[in-house]
Amino acid sequence: MKIRFGTSGWRAIIADDFTFRNVERVTSAVCSYLTSQNNRSGQPLIVGHDSRFMGEKFADVASEIAATAGFRVLKCTGPTPTPTISHAIRDQGAAGALNFTASHNPPEYQGIKFSTSDGAPALPEVTKQIEAGIEANAYAADAAGGTIEDFDPKAAYLADLNSKINFEAIAAANGKFAYDALWGTGRGYLDKILRDHGLEVETIHDWRDVTFGGRSPEPGKDHLDELREAVLNKGLTLGIATDGDGDRFGIIDSSGDFIEANHLIALLTDYLVESRGWTLGVARSVATTHLVDRVAANRGIKLYETPVGFKYIGELINQDKIVLGGEESAGLSIRGHYPEKDGIIACLLAIEAVTVRKASLTEQLAELYSRVGRLESGRIGVKLTDEVSARLKEKLAQEPAEIGGRRIETINRMDGVKFIFADGSWMLMRPSGTEPLVRIYAESESKADLEDLLEQGRKYLFS
Repeated sequence: MKIRFGTSGWRAIIADDFTFRNVERVTSAVCSYLTSQNNRSGQPLIVGHDSRFMGEKFADVASEIAATAGFRVLKCTGPTPTPTISHAIRDQGAAGALNFTASHNPPEYQGIKFSTSDGAPALPEVTKQIEAGIEANAYAADAAGGTIEDFDPKAAYLADLNSKINFEAIAAANGKFAYDALWGTGRGYLDKILRDHGLEVETIHDWRDVTFGGRSPEPGKDHLDELREAVLNKGLTLGIATDGDGDRFGIIDSSGDFIEANHLIALLTDYLVESRGWTLGVARSVATTHLVDRVAANRGIKLYETPVGFKYIGELINQDKIVLGGEESAGLSIRGHYPEKDGIIACLLAIEAVTVRKASLTEQLAELYSRVGRLESGRIGVKLTDEVSARLKEKLAQEPAEIGGRRIETINRMDGVKFIFADGSWMLMRPSGTEPLVRIYAESESKADLEDLLEQGRKYLFS
């Protein structure tokens, strides 16, 4: 079978396409690629996994292959958050990392994410070479000196977070929190660092369940009912959540309101410019809210738009060009952090913003809207059948003058096709890079108009 890397690595269904044999093929091709890059064999190579079924077994297979290829394999001793692995790559001077994770995908999925020596997800020019190596059955020649060592990156990662968050202010405010780990890798990380600073934290779903309660470990509005109940029933300051591998966030405000990722990205951009005095730009993916654009204009900073995939935002983090980079799928990172999504630091920044500004997130958003206006954004998914795939390809090639009676002002083909309408609303269609779906995104100034836009997008796809 052909193995293709999507937005964030290669993902497939366990025991269907995700097999030990295919793990061997991918790992061998990655090792071959690395040894071809200035003979990186002999360097450390991080191998980690999340809390999914068979993660440690797949990591064992990859570790053996990498050690045979001459790498000093640092094998994580337990389920490890993706951002922690990103930090470990830099901290250990590693050639890169193989991380067995399917992030927020349903429990039947497993995946491999390859990150390069800068701690960022591999860019397309790298993954294309690895894909070619898989097709050619490439392998790194046996080399002496390879080892496998148990490795626990937790303490170093948490110490690094301590230098980037205003824990002094957070601890002084003595807030109370609930954390939903969604049976994922964030347990023992996000709750621990808050408790280490003397804060009261109730942890929900604080054990490993490879079925994630029978659903996707995604910290979206529909998955956080227990967290919302805890916040409301106990009068907590905030409810926080992370996904299966800890790179995405979910937030429940003290009012019980779910804070949309798009809104938090815009709010934290505003907060960081204000609190840190940073005057660099801000980055968002093509699918992310234009509320970020309005904050950038209001604060006088530059806006960068990228294709979907955090690897593109990661480049701007590495180049120290941005205060914050974020995606509507609940991923963000900040200046001086790693070029990888980090749901743990996102939750901590939300807590810091509430503490320092002495206002709930809902109150802060109301103030932000009074300055820049309000936008409502959303998305729907359409199953990617052969018929839908053919329709999408046809629609992406067209250049309509209007959709649903709305005049199109600009067509953006950075990633999929994005129709920007004369009234400032917009619609984007693109195939998902992580699931067999076509995504239709839209944004407008009212919820009613947003719903109409999404429906017009569905009709356009099938017309």
